[in-house]
Amino acid sequence: MDIFNQGRDRITIAILALGGEGGGVLAEWVQVVARANGYVAQGTSVPGVAQRTGSTVYYIELVRTGSQGDNRPDPVLAMMPVPGDVDIVIASELMEAGRAILRGFVSQDRTTLIGSTHRVYAISEKSALGDGTGANARILDAAERRAARFIGFDMAAAAQGAGSVISSVMFGALAGSGALPFSREAFEEAVRHGGKAVAANLKGFASGFEAAEKGVAASSEVQQDRKPTTAAGRALHERLCRTLPQAAHALATEGVARLMDYQDAAYAELYLDRVERFAALDPALAAPAARHLALWMAFEDPIRVADLKIRAARSSRIAQEVRVSEGQLLRVTEYMHPRLQEVCETLPRGLGARILNSPGLRRRLEPFFARGRHVETTGLRWFLTLRGLAAMRPMRRKSLRYAVEQARIERWLALAERAAATDIAAGAEILACQALVKGYSDTFERGIANLEAVLATAERHLLGRPDAAMQIAALREAALKDEEGKALGCAIAEVAPARLAS
Repeated sequence: MDIFNQGRDRITIAILALGGEGGGVLAEWVQVVARANGYVAQGTSVPGVAQRTGSTVYYIELVRTGSQGDNRPDPVLAMMPVPGDVDIVIASELMEAGRAILRGFVSQDRTTLIGSTHRVYAISEKSALGDGTGANARILDAAERRAARFIGFDMAAAAQGAGSVISSVMFGALAGSGALPFSREAFEEAVRHGGKAVAANLKGFASGFEAAEKGVAASSEVQQDRKPTTAAGRALHERLCRTLPQAAHALATEGVARLMDYQDAAYAELYLDRVERFAALDPALAAPAARHLALWMAFEDPIRVADLKIRAARSSRIAQEVRVSEGQLLRVTEYMHPRLQEVCETLPRGLGARILNSPGLRRRLEPFFARGRHVETTGLRWFLTLRGLAAMRPMRRKSLRYAVEQARIERWLALAERAAATDIAAGAEILACQALVKGYSDTFERGIANLEAVLATAERHLLGRPDAAMQIAALREAALKDEEGKALGCAIAEVAPARLAS
């Protein structure tokens, strides 16, 4: 869509970008290319709050010179975008595209929307007790319907593949969209004019240009290939394909891969044993069992944390994210605060329980774990410390935490089986209650307390009732509303008033 084919001399552009993504650089490139081609260009910006609770809006107006004669007065340009009067919107992330739509910057009759489909989760999404992530599919659908044209693809992945920054990919997508009447060479010259990381930026530009020109299909989902690569993995994959319904295959395959990585093939076999119990009750229960079991059985403990911290893939990802150059040294400092309880839970069951059950031992040991530590995991001392902790993985089955979690899992599964024997929907809702188990430390303990309260209420007051599934779902949703458990307490009081009276 060539804006100038509509007989208009003015173009308005809004760029929504997060901190550190080069939105200001992108805005400057747009103005450079416009001025070099005979246009008046003005750019302004309104910064948002840092650390992903807001974005900066860069607003650019371009006016074609000479269209009203050489003696016309200088144009008066606006400082901010006006709803319904924006020709091009560029968003560095999917939720920012959604915000642009909500703010009225995107119009069906005129706006070209260029947006990345990847997500950088907001603080409110990360801190939610349950799944607080935004509805990505709804945003994509709105972008297709509300914009005159939508160009969307994963620009973060394109930038990573090109070894560049996302701003260069967005600039390339703008050029490839044809929404501005400038040649590709003119856009590339603007990048060269900036004089910084020119080669990398041109590579990112080319990636964005080609994706926009080809019309890459928009998708917010990252597909991962989870085909097993080991003999044990292939054997487990063949087993799940043979014993589980088709609808559960993808989730079970992911679960097997996760638990083999977490522990070993025998642990993944235990996982399939448990999933098959529910598939035998009803095929519809296989998929939820596969999903929620994999999440709980891969519970976070110090062994797991240490293993993830020292992985070569993580170090490579960090180096790539901060763009370490050849010859530069990378130092990574982590904040770690294991509590005495977490340390004891990593010990053999008897020893860990003895310490935690002894007031005297706890009183003497807890001061050593009262404060967190900043540790340099790229240094030899802490790397070897974490390496030694990660090497305890074969001993995990003997740990106190493993025993506690497996007992909790079996109680949860037994109640779900009992419910499903007469009410499949109620059994599925009990399986879904695993969503209350989240995080670590105090967050984890609160989640476990809420789960146990929901399960106890379901067992004593709801099983056998015709509305059991609906009531269990309501209790679960109430538990996710606040950290203090007030909503859950009220919900329990409604379904089990006798419990409070006693």
